[in-house]
Amino acid sequence: MNRDAVEPRQYVLPCLFASIMLSLPLTSLAQDYPNKPIRFLVGVAPGGGTDFMARLVGQKLSDAWGQPVVVDNRIGATGLIAMEMLAKAAPDGYTLIVFNVGHMMSAHLARKVSFNPVKDFAPVSLMANGTSMLGVHPSIPARTVREFVAHAKTRPGKLNYASGGVGGIQHLATELLKREAGINLVHVPYRGSGPGTLALVSGQVDVFLTNILALLPLARSGKVTGLAVTGAKRVPAAPDVPTFAEAGFPSVDVSLWQGMFAPAGTPPAVLDKLSRTIAKAVNTPEVTQLLEKQGAEPAGSTPAEFGRFVQQERERWLQVVRDAKITAE
Repeated sequence: MNRDAVEPRQYVLPCLFASIMLSLPLTSLAQDYPNKPIRFLVGVAPGGGTDFMARLVGQKLSDAWGQPVVVDNRIGATGLIAMEMLAKAAPDGYTLIVFNVGHMMSAHLARKVSFNPVKDFAPVSLMANGTSMLGVHPSIPARTVREFVAHAKTRPGKLNYASGGVGGIQHLATELLKREAGINLVHVPYRGSGPGTLALVSGQVDVFLTNILALLPLARSGKVTGLAVTGAKRVPAAPDVPTFAEAGFPSVDVSLWQGMFAPAGTPPAVLDKLSRTIAKAVNTPEVTQLLEKQGAEPAGSTPAEFGRFVQQERERWLQVVRDAKITAE
């Protein structure tokens, strides 16, 4: 027998066996996961939109898997404390983070962090997309975005806008509006969206582009004028308020999204199981209705889809940062 014809088989069979054996732990891990409590790190205080999303999804995962999901609020540094904890956690799927677009940008703008916001985290799933509203003080003689832009152009540098902090999504979103509309507004940062909302109502600032939940009750009572909402369609709770696209500014596309990361190195089989279960949970009629009351809509994505989405969001907002010459405090 020709020895050359035998040797490839001698190598192929052991390699095939080794490949099968190596895949067994991952398959077994996915089947057994989870077999103990899961921790959701959240970088905001209880009661906010991201905390609400973490608790909602956590309960659904607990119901599906029969294991407790504990929400661990680690407040501070605009989510950076929670993200640092995740970067140091074991990559086994038992410590995860529910975060938002503002936390992502804080990680990229921070001068000193102990983790790499790209390399140290594994994307799991996009969970929900929230809506922002552009609100102006009633003293501003504008009932549409175009009227506001025309008014602002006659007063360059005279009108000011609030944000919940330098580099946050409210800051970046308004800078995007400034760029697209060709207007000059003065930034006044506050420590959170609550003080920013109060500043708008009291007339300390003229403009605030923030979560619709904060402004909608004020718009209904006439304390704030709601000019437009972000997103592809109007919000059922405010059917008379047009989208930015309808108002003539389709590029002012801002999503207050929330998603989940795991530590880098978490087995793909675990990430896939998490993402499938999350997508199923957030797209039930019950959760969809709850999210609508929060001014949001369900998402759900594969880890690969969410990874591409985060990359696109990162590049988009970093371009706004460069254009507006924003630097971290």
